[in-house]
Amino acid sequence: MSTITGGCHCGAIRYEVEGDAIVHALCHCRDCRLHAGAPVVGWTMYPDNAVKVIKGEPKVYHSSEHGRRQFCGDCGTGLFYINASMLPGIIDVQSATYDDPEAVPATMQIQVAERLRWMEHAHELPAFDRYPPQP
Repeated sequence: MSTITGGCHCGAIRYEVEGDAIVHALCHCRDCRLHAGAPVVGWTMYPDNAVKVIKGEPKVYHSSEHGRRQFCGDCGTGLFYINASMLPGIIDVQSATYDDPEAVPATMQIQVAERLRWMEHAHELPAFDRYPPQP
């Protein structure tokens, strides 16, 4: 059984995840985009008893009627998502908060009906190891 560790940007919250992920999806929904301030958010799904907060206590934001987003109240890092109505017994972990974000490769994209049009071709944009050359 594998153990994954992670936490928020400032270190106030740390967590451990035991066992294998159910799925790792890249979500394009508007709700995730707005909460994260990013065009796509990676979520790794686990049974809710697989995730244990070992330091700090996340704040909870009621982002919809049944959705509960947990984040660090100090630095604002999004950490967990629970929707007991839609996904009972499941917790989603924001995968970019893993100490090793490459530990669980993404396996699908979801909510592509809400994907930003320019994200469809993001992989075709010029890429630089750091920053583009200065003019």
